[in-house]
Amino acid sequence: MIAPADLDACREMIRTGSYSFHAASRLLPEKVRAPALALYAFCRVADDEVDEAVNEGQQEDAEAKRRAVLSLRDRLDLVYAGRPKNAPADRAFAAVVEEFEMPRTLPEALLEGLAWDAVGRTYDTFSGVLDYSARVAAAVGAMMCVLMRVRDPDVLARACDLGLAMQLTNIARDVGTDARSGRIYLPRDWMEEAGLPFEDFLANPVACKRIRGVTKRLLLAADRLYYRSESGVCGLPLACRPGIYAARHIYGAIGAEIARNGYDSVTRRAYTNRWQKLGFLTLSATRAALSPVGPGCATLHAAPAPEVAFLVNAAARAKPHRGRSDALIAVLAQLEAQDRRITRQRMGNRANPI
Repeated sequence: MIAPADLDACREMIRTGSYSFHAASRLLPEKVRAPALALYAFCRVADDEVDEAVNEGQQEDAEAKRRAVLSLRDRLDLVYAGRPKNAPADRAFAAVVEEFEMPRTLPEALLEGLAWDAVGRTYDTFSGVLDYSARVAAAVGAMMCVLMRVRDPDVLARACDLGLAMQLTNIARDVGTDARSGRIYLPRDWMEEAGLPFEDFLANPVACKRIRGVTKRLLLAADRLYYRSESGVCGLPLACRPGIYAARHIYGAIGAEIARNGYDSVTRRAYTNRWQKLGFLTLSATRAALSPVGPGCATLHAAPAPEVAFLVNAAARAKPHRGRSDALIAVLAQLEAQDRRITRQRMGNRANPI
């Protein structure tokens, strides 16, 4: 399905760029591990191009991010046309799309989330943060289910819960890093309720009691989603369960480390070391061996979070894909308009030098 050389390149991308997934993927069966590496490599390349498109100056940084998102749009078009860009991650992902009939809604949700990053969107409410997390993380969880040949709506909903929880953990871990880069993903209303105006923290990110309280609140929400996600693991193929448990435990441990640091993720960055990861791999294999043969937990049947329902519907084929969503079309049009405006300004500057 995937050319060996392309798979080797994807494996190397993940080994050096996503330590947590690389560790968890070692517990997946080969028939799932290989397409999962291709999926994550494509997502990793896309995220890196947007998140790390940095030149000298803020305007150039924003321009690079816009162009990276528009480039990803074009690459997805080529993948779904069966003519992928001549690059290992693109060729490998195109093979995955064909083999597993990957619903286009799912990778395009990721594209939309990256486009929100490129336009500098902030989130007024926790639901808004979940909207963003659905696109950049829960969509990947739904795609992983597709790779496991699982299309059950309840199991898909729980996979999306896990994706949401993992992204909330990422946001909590990177509060300081993001703020110093001019970004905040925390809910604006939570910060206002804590007596910490959004713009004040962005101008001077310090590990005060108020920001620690908001970070703690976000991690408590993540913990609830981690708990709810676990019932879905029993709906996955038995051989796939250790890898998913491992991802859950490794990311959950990052949240626990933030808590041990007094919820200070401004001056400190939480991580798990190699020995902790090895311990979680062992724990995950044990949990999978002791897990029920089939789903049976009441929380399995809980309705999906409203923010991820469109992903569940797409992956379960409840609603066939009929083209890009209006929201995605709108944000891509916004990026194109910004890019054209910058281009015209530069052409005008060349025509009228000072």
